[in-house]
Amino acid sequence: MDIENRTRTSQVAGLRALGAPATVAAGAAAAVALLHFRDPHQSGAYGFCPVYALTGWWCPACGGLRAVHDLTDLDIGAALSSNALIVPLLAVSVYLWVRWGQRRWAGARARSIGIRPYVMVGVLIALAAFTVTRNTSWGSWLAPA
Repeated sequence: MDIENRTRTSQVAGLRALGAPATVAAGAAAAVALLHFRDPHQSGAYGFCPVYALTGWWCPACGGLRAVHDLTDLDIGAALSSNALIVPLLAVSVYLWVRWGQRRWAGARARSIGIRPYVMVGVLIALAAFTVTRNTSWGSWLAPA
């Protein structure tokens, strides 16, 4: 009986620990549902990118809403043509979310995922390179379609 009680207690603690990951998942699901039902391909549907409006340059996120909308329609090709970074970024985000949930279920109380400084520098360099490339004539194929 004592072992059964401890198992139930640990399961309840595990379920409570999943509150934050579940909240993040619910928010993401709501945002994806909104993007699925309100098409960002229509000009001005969600406003305009301030970077593009001020500079005329496509920022790293330009086309991201359209890419997520295309992914909800299971059109990976169209998603990649809207923003080539969104598909791998979403895959990494889902992986990190699953890892976060597993760690919380196991009892770890870490509030965030630690990212090493060299990884962050690498990501920032990749974003800068992507931005510059998609705004040149030879990299125009990366501009949002």
